[in-house]
Amino acid sequence: MELYGYPLKAKFNQPRPPPPKVLPATSSMAASYKNRIPCPPESFSMPWMPNSYYKAAALNPTLSPLTESFPGLPPTKIVPLISERPNGVFTRHTLDDWHRSNMTNYKESETTRHNAERLRADLNRTIKDVYQQAKRTQGESTKNLGERVNDIEYWKSELCIELDAMIRETNSLADMQKRLERALADTEGPFQVAHKCLLNREKRMGIDLVSDDVEKQLITEIKIIRSCRERLQQCLETVNSQLMCNKEARQELEKDLADKQMGHHIDSKCYQLKNTSRGIHFFKGVERVDATVSVPETWARFTDNNIFRSQSARAASAKLRASTESLLMGTADEMWRQFSKVNDAFTSRITEIANAKSKIQTHLAKTRQEIFQIETKIQVIQKTIKDKEVQLKVAQTRLDERTRRPNVELCRDAAQLRLVQEVNEINETLRNLHQCLRASEDMLQMLVRSKGVLEHDLVVKNNSLFIDQERCMGMRKSYPSTVQILGYV
Repeated sequence: MELYGYPLKAKFNQPRPPPPKVLPATSSMAASYKNRIPCPPESFSMPWMPNSYYKAAALNPTLSPLTESFPGLPPTKIVPLISERPNGVFTRHTLDDWHRSNMTNYKESETTRHNAERLRADLNRTIKDVYQQAKRTQGESTKNLGERVNDIEYWKSELCIELDAMIRETNSLADMQKRLERALADTEGPFQVAHKCLLNREKRMGIDLVSDDVEKQLITEIKIIRSCRERLQQCLETVNSQLMCNKEARQELEKDLADKQMGHHIDSKCYQLKNTSRGIHFFKGVERVDATVSVPETWARFTDNNIFRSQSARAASAKLRASTESLLMGTADEMWRQFSKVNDAFTSRITEIANAKSKIQTHLAKTRQEIFQIETKIQVIQKTIKDKEVQLKVAQTRLDERTRRPNVELCRDAAQLRLVQEVNEINETLRNLHQCLRASEDMLQMLVRSKGVLEHDLVVKNNSLFIDQERCMGMRKSYPSTVQILGYV
């Protein structure tokens, strides 16, 4: 750094004139350096000349007058005394005047030197004060820049900590969003299964098309799944909104952090600048340009507000994640409990249908056995009737032949009475046998009808059992597990 305020002796613009061979008169010498300055006028524009030097150099030194009788007249106006001396010698001043002039010059030189010494002392003191003030001012500026850099580093660290926490929270909430989406998609399968079970059970036939506990539980399951889907959808929308808030807060933090990093770089560069640093220049009028938009209070409050907004969004996000986790657990547990209830109802109903089918099969087997036995009895009765008819034919033929006995031979003997009694007995037996035959045939018709009813009921039970056991329970075996519902896989 160049030292300002010290004129360089080797930089006068014009050469120093050579000393004259004959010294001029005192009056002419005083007039010769009157209104003279140490350097040409054009040197006043040079930046290394201090104002104090200009003021000191601008003083016009003058000599005291030679006589006290003419104090107001310049030396050139004084009329010299010419005295005639022998041998043509002329003298303008006396010896006393010469001594007085020397004393005057001595005193004036001493005064001038004293003033110069005092001026030099003042200049040294001024220059020292200027250096000390400049050093003190620059030190205060450097100290303020250092404090500013420390403040920026503090807020940078706070922003980095909060930004890392916000990034972790946003990633966790994004994972929760994916789990919600998977859980919402996983509820579509159970809903379709329950709906198809209801449609399949509409294909039951006859008496089995009843509103049983299975149907009630299936309807309840559909309502529960719809309710869970609505709650999951609402929670997913809330999570999406919270993600937008988190991203906005994260963008504000990143923008503020980028500004802090740029400001930290600039202030650190300014803090490291010295008088011997490279790249320093004059920027005239830059101190009059005020491009600031904040004060330290508003500057710190801005970053603090960004951090507080991020912390609030992060707390809301953590609370939402906890509620979402609880919702996932609750909906999964609710759907799983209802799924178990439907399965239990299906199991009970299948057991009832299987028991009914087994009983129908037992009764059908007995009915078929009874039909076989009745048919056998009917055949026996028919054969007995035929046999009795043959006996009746024999008895009636005997009676008819005995009617042809002549005269007194037509005797009501024991044979005649027995044949008549035999015919009556056979007729009574045949009437009884025909009654038994009709009763057996009626019973056979009833057994056949019962057999048809049992066979139809068995078909109905087989159909119901196939629908509940094969179709419905076959679909419900593929229901996702609790882990899949919660979205962990």
